[in-house]
Amino acid sequence: MAANILIVGCGRLGAMVATALVDRGDSVTIIDTDAENFRRLAEQPGLSMIVADGTSNEDLRRAGVESVDVFISLTAQDTVNALAAQAAQLTFGVSKVVCRINDPVRREMYEGLGLRTVSPSQVMTDLVLEAVER
Repeated sequence: MAANILIVGCGRLGAMVATALVDRGDSVTIIDTDAENFRRLAEQPGLSMIVADGTSNEDLRRAGVESVDVFISLTAQDTVNALAAQAAQLTFGVSKVVCRINDPVRREMYEGLGLRTVSPSQVMTDLVLEAVER
């Protein structure tokens, strides 16, 4: 079943995730404060791009946060991701929220607050260690 997804952050990771989700049939809105970042994406059905601030409740409303199934925050800044994710979860009641946190120490803290986090630093560490073991 296709999901309605809102992504904050259109860096390399945000663009790749948005493309993969649209390719699998989900409806994706991606927001970023810099319109230039949208050059990473091809216009296609099921994908909307909006210049907006993921830490602004007004901008999140404009992007449709109140009707999404999944909220994903993927900027390069841990604090921005945590603020956006907490707003989606606590203010707007989004049930599935995923938040990128690069710093492993912060990741543990934010998970303690109930956020579902992903740490690219930890994932890469695990992959390197696995490659060394092969």
